[in-house]
Order: sequence, then C-alpha cells, then structure tokens
Amino acid sequence: VQLVESGGGLVQAGDSLRLSCLFSGGTFSSYTMAWFRQAPGKEREFVAAITWNAGEARTADSVKGRFTVSRDYTKNTMDLEMSSLKPEDTAVYYCAAKIGVELTTAKLAWPNWGVGTQVTVSS
Repeated sequence: VQLVESGGGLVQAGDSLRLSCLFSGGTFSSYTMAWFRQAPGKEREFVAAITWNAGEARTADSVKGRFTVSRDYTKNTMDLEMSSLKPEDTAVYYCAAKIGVELTTAKLAWPNWGVGTQVTVSS
C-alpha cells in the first residue's frame, strides 16, 4: 500500500484548507483510513478517521466541528476538509490506512503511512 498526501501549505488563522490522500497498491474499499498530525516537539496525534465503507467517521475533540473527513471511491482518495484553522493546527499531516473497521486513535494500530504534508497556520 502506498499513500501520498497533498494539499498542505501556509495559510492564515481562520482560513480553510483541503488535504487529500491518494491510495494505491491495494483495494481502497477494504481499508479504513485516518489522518494524524505531528507538531514540532510533540507526539503524533490522531485527527480523524473513516471506515472502509464510509459508514462511520470519527474526529478528535480538538478539531471537532472544524475538520471533516471523507473518501472518494472513484478517485481512491481520502480528504480532510479543514476550516477555521488555528495556529495550533500547524503540523505535518499524515495519512494512514489499515484493514479492519475499528476507528482507533492509537498510531501503532495503523501499519501503512504516507510521508506527510506540512500545514502552517499563521496568526
């Protein structure tokens, strides 16, 4: 499985940004997908996840109401729509994938990772 993130950049507080993760090397519809992020000097943390059939989604409390995760089976992509961005959202955002339906926040449960895309929010 290969995962490639895109869409990161430098934005101002209050702006919106859409990240995308392109999946290849497997059957996209069999994988539950997730976004994690890692800020400088901090642990990688869970942001959002969506099940293999898009039947269930989960977002971290820190981004609830501002971030929305979705997936497109025609493009084999998972997106993260981010709005009302804050400086504390600044991080490298990673895409992850796994077999199974559990929307776990534990990063060790996700065996497949992309290389990440940088999001920087200026105040």
